[in-house]
Amino acid sequence: MSTVKVDFRGTLGRFGLDARFEVPARGVTAIFGPSGCGKTAVMRCIAGLNRLDGLCSVSGDVWQDEKTFRPVHQRPIGYVFQEANLFPHLSVRRNLMYGHPGRTEAGAIGFDEIVGLLGIARLLERSPRHLSGGERQRVAIGRALLSQPKLLLMDEPLSALDQMTKDEILPYLERLHAALVLPILYISHDIAEVERLADQLVLMRNGAVLASGPLSELQADLSLPLALSRDAAVSLDATVLKQDATDGMATLEVGGGSFLVPTEPLTLGTRRRLRVLADDVSLAVEAPSRSTIVNVLRARILEIRSQSDHRVTALLGLGEDGHGARLLSRVTQRSWNELGLQVGLPVYAQVKGVALVRREEPLA
Repeated sequence: MSTVKVDFRGTLGRFGLDARFEVPARGVTAIFGPSGCGKTAVMRCIAGLNRLDGLCSVSGDVWQDEKTFRPVHQRPIGYVFQEANLFPHLSVRRNLMYGHPGRTEAGAIGFDEIVGLLGIARLLERSPRHLSGGERQRVAIGRALLSQPKLLLMDEPLSALDQMTKDEILPYLERLHAALVLPILYISHDIAEVERLADQLVLMRNGAVLASGPLSELQADLSLPLALSRDAAVSLDATVLKQDATDGMATLEVGGGSFLVPTEPLTLGTRRRLRVLADDVSLAVEAPSRSTIVNVLRARILEIRSQSDHRVTALLGLGEDGHGARLLSRVTQRSWNELGLQVGLPVYAQVKGVALVRREEPLA
């Protein structure tokens, strides 16, 4: 499988960096962590803007190692910053074409397709001065893509936008995720963006990569800070099995069980991403007989962590054998003790809330 390999270790000024990860060369990989943890420093090293000893290769093409260092202008990247940085004296069309090499390589996405995916056809003859913040950022993304990069770098592209504008632009980013074959590295400190867009996650803290891998696996790892955070949740990619027109409830299947979700009509057989908060999952040792909670799933307790606020976070495996999808459950220490819960025990996971966070995708 083609991958993006990164291994940078050293000091930039007074900032120490230890960044090693390898992710698939397709889809969105989020680089996530608190402000100041080194996310942008890593991205600038990948781009060749910061020079630090190490390795960087994309699909076997070595950009940097102990013998090689390609300067930024020789690295086939697209870079989208927090600010759009459009040329004010050029129209949207001319901004888009500014970095285009003049011919479209075989397999590369073309001008008309990018314009359509980003919904900017009606903007082509406008000046950047007459665009909204979200429109400017969509044009900046289009310009980066039309340079025909082998890797797209996005450094918190939505951080300068208000929430309404973020909500407007996120569906366009989802379209790109589904349509593009190139890898995207996406910096964010907003976990909601990450859960909506990313397939892979690089988790950073204090200049170091703590872990990297599939988003759902890192979210459910009790040794990492995400699983013990206030907003701890898991992301589950589910298949739409059926929908009941009488009550609007759709059935979405994951490994080891299925969820009922109230939603607008969905296409059968497509995939949707679900988000389940740890605080929305309670536990029972017997099947509830009558309850307003419609999602009650068989599960097994796989691992636990006691927290300083007298609560326990449990990792659950769905299905009677616990081999299915992973959930997190956070309960009080008192409830844990009163029910006699322990690792290995079969339980019923009562899921009070499930959110749909990604648009429909066809099954691969």
